[in-house]
Amino acid sequence: MIKTYSELIEIPTFEKRYHYLKLSGTVGEDTFGFKRWINQEFYHSSEWLKFRDRIILRDAGCDLAAEGFEIYGSIIIHHINPITYEDILNQNPCIFDPNNAVCTRLSTHNAIHYGNEMFLTVTPVERSRNDTCPWK
Repeated sequence: MIKTYSELIEIPTFEKRYHYLKLSGTVGEDTFGFKRWINQEFYHSSEWLKFRDRIILRDAGCDLAAEGFEIYGSIIIHHINPITYEDILNQNPCIFDPNNAVCTRLSTHNAIHYGNEMFLTVTPVERSRNDTCPWK
């Protein structure tokens, strides 16, 4: 089943969006194996970095594009339908398809791939004045 961003954003809650995207892989399962250099080269290309910026703007930097789930750190662009070594080599349009990408935080990305829901942030963190400054 091909999943899409346009379907994802119609899902009302963060939890249901997670379940829509969940892949349930296995830690250590090969993705690119010894060909990992190709995806690392791809993810540092100027074309990818421009695409990444467009996705972050579109999703307002929110985890799974869910309003109220802002990411206050590193943002990962998750391919909704995982890409392969061959997709990168052949420049398959799916690698730059905005309908195949969404913003996630690392814990959400890992939960999607490996099915470990205990790392999900299911409710937005309530921020307070100086909450990241321990000496105030």
